[in-house]
Amino acid sequence: MKPRVFFAFVAPSLALMVLFIALPLVVVFVQSFQVTQQVYKQVTVETCTPGFVTQNCVQETKSQAVLDENGKPVVETRFVGFANYLELLQPQAVANAFTAGSGGIAALLNIDFYKALRFTLTFTFVTLPLVIGLGLLVALAVDNTQRSLRGPLIFVTLLPFIITPVIGALSIRWLFVSDGIMTAALEHLLGRQVSIFSNGWAIEALMLFYRVWSITPFAFVIFYAGLQTLDNDTMESAIIDGASRYERLRYVIVPHLMPLIVFVALIHLMDAYRVFEEVVGFSSQAYRISLQWLTYDFLIPDNTGNRSIPRASASSMLTMVGIVILLIPLLRRAWRDHSRIR
Repeated sequence: MKPRVFFAFVAPSLALMVLFIALPLVVVFVQSFQVTQQVYKQVTVETCTPGFVTQNCVQETKSQAVLDENGKPVVETRFVGFANYLELLQPQAVANAFTAGSGGIAALLNIDFYKALRFTLTFTFVTLPLVIGLGLLVALAVDNTQRSLRGPLIFVTLLPFIITPVIGALSIRWLFVSDGIMTAALEHLLGRQVSIFSNGWAIEALMLFYRVWSITPFAFVIFYAGLQTLDNDTMESAIIDGASRYERLRYVIVPHLMPLIVFVALIHLMDAYRVFEEVVGFSSQAYRISLQWLTYDFLIPDNTGNRSIPRASASSMLTMVGIVILLIPLLRRAWRDHSRIR
């Protein structure tokens, strides 16, 4: 293909990527090193009250917002370096947490950023092997069923992936609220009152269950498609050589699907590290928060109507850095496999 033709094909995609991905990232990166605040001025106000002979006047100095010619508050943006990042990471509070008698890890997890980081990493690394393992298991099960049953099985398996994430999370939550069906069943079985959403660990377990339940169909579709390209001659040779099911899985199927396993892992790591829908759907803010939700929380206007955009930008950049760190090993493996094929 001629360079001119190639450029004509990719130019629209590149332009959209620059407009909607690259430029917003640059803006967020710049904002993370800035602070935008209203401009205030000190004014002296004299307050007088009636007296017996003369008025009693008191002067006091107050801060007053500076307004422009249209009557709107004037704001200024100034460079503050890594102040927003330090405000998020709170290195001094971290050092104090590990001093004698300060609580250690428990005190560290009281800081919002580390509380969110702990949950995000746990959510990512617990769900990843479960999604890959269950997706492969379901794919193998469907691939070994009768052809007449595969269509209905694939349809039923894909249903959790079709449901909108927030709606699915709310559906699971409604099963376990105080008057939910599952809560009533547990209370009848245990013979005592059960309150699922008063325990942080129980909410986290439900969130992990929901993510695995909703994303496993994605892994299943990828692995099932990969199984259709498996060389039957290789599999038959392994059977003739006396290879067991486990040996065929380990030495034939998994190596064949390894590029797809890496692909699913890449997609899931990027998606799980940005967990947000589960926090909203399960209303877990009092017990469990994620890095993505922390960024969202900074963007919610406070009582004065202000939003902490600089801290939200810093939180977004730290989230992106975390995703890059997680993806580096998988990207290196993918590049090594690609170079070997070439």
